[in-house]
Amino acid sequence: MYFEQFHLGCLALDSYMLASEGEAIVVDPQRDVDVYLKAAAAQGVQIKHIFETHLHADFVSGHKELAARTGANIYIGPNGGARIPHVEVKDGFELRVGKIRMAVLETPGHTPESICLVVTDEEKSPNPWAVLTGDTLFLGDVGRPDLSGTHTPVALAGMLFDSLHNKVLKLAEDVIVYPGHGAGSLCGKNMRAERSSTIRTERLTNYALKIDSKEEFVRQLTTNLPPRPEYFPQDAAINRVGAPALAELPPLEPISAAQLQSLLQDGVFAVDVRPGDDFAAGHVPGSISIPLSGEFAFWAGSLLGLSSRPVLIAASDEQLQEARTRLARVGIDDARGYLKDGVAGWTKAKLALAELPQINPRLLSELLQKDKTQLLDVRRRPEWEAGHIEGATWLALDDFKGKLPEIDRRAPVAIVCKGGYRSLIAGSLLQRAGFENVTNVTGGVMGWEKARLPLMTESPVTV
Repeated sequence: MYFEQFHLGCLALDSYMLASEGEAIVVDPQRDVDVYLKAAAAQGVQIKHIFETHLHADFVSGHKELAARTGANIYIGPNGGARIPHVEVKDGFELRVGKIRMAVLETPGHTPESICLVVTDEEKSPNPWAVLTGDTLFLGDVGRPDLSGTHTPVALAGMLFDSLHNKVLKLAEDVIVYPGHGAGSLCGKNMRAERSSTIRTERLTNYALKIDSKEEFVRQLTTNLPPRPEYFPQDAAINRVGAPALAELPPLEPISAAQLQSLLQDGVFAVDVRPGDDFAAGHVPGSISIPLSGEFAFWAGSLLGLSSRPVLIAASDEQLQEARTRLARVGIDDARGYLKDGVAGWTKAKLALAELPQINPRLLSELLQKDKTQLLDVRRRPEWEAGHIEGATWLALDDFKGKLPEIDRRAPVAIVCKGGYRSLIAGSLLQRAGFENVTNVTGGVMGWEKARLPLMTESPVTV
């Protein structure tokens, strides 16, 4: 049996391909499907089957395009309202591909249609070898229960408890667990960074599986859920019908500096995808920094929305194309265009650049001691509660789309996150909104700790 896990870091997404005797199965494909076609060609196999463990909310699936290009069948669990042509699979459904036996477990809870896939490699053993758990069971966590438009979080959390204890945890303890996401995804709140585990390890280490009471499980799973980005239900809706192929998307058009200046005055988003240090050194005034080096697609979807039609600012054609692909992965299909010649084109038009000053944690400490800056922490609540800098106010970057911090726009403000990526995004948003003296803290709270500076733990002051 051939088995491969494809990890997509910018979305913390894990998808899979299995093959035997010339026939292949793909599970939870990402939007840009060439990665699977290339792998199939390299293995000399044909993709015949595509399984979705559920209708994903955090990314746009490539199931429609992959099926069109291969002739493969799509398999989806019941109760999801999928309208793309598919085979509905329930408990007891079993697919045989060469020496692979794949059995479906209906595991509603994260979503009503969630399924897990139990894989047996009959070349090695008649017993199950692995389970592909989608967003039902993660490493260290379980799927969040608040992404359905038809079921309450309490109802789904109860279903999830039953699915885990009556089905998934009935598997042998040496069965390998391969989840649909890893650390960084908002489909759970406590995921570990490893790529696989076992039923035994999850029993021993996963906080959710150690909760014996269904009532307590429901309480914990529906309390302090991470923010649900606005685009999540929109992506789920796209996946019900299938997204168009990437080749069908409209081409990116060049936009002159003068045109961009006018668009910015009209409130259009301009997204600078260059490395953060490059943005800090000089950028188009009013543009937003979302570097490709991090969770670019997630933050673009969360902060801009799927209908935003942003203008892209990049340093190369490669950056532009990468940004375009990543935007499409979350459903931003219609980018307005790109700044011709990038930042150089802006300066050639004799237009001034803006800067976003950066300081290290030690300098921040000195400024705070002299009461020379406000400090804004843009991490998520669990990060804040685990430890934060004394005197900081708190507003998670996830919440910036709905409101901006209520702090003095004219007084200096330093912004901190875990490592400096989110704080740079936040700083660019504040500059765009008219804050006059914004500074990014490089290295973030991790750098603060490395400098042996103190942290506090107490409830946040939200602004």
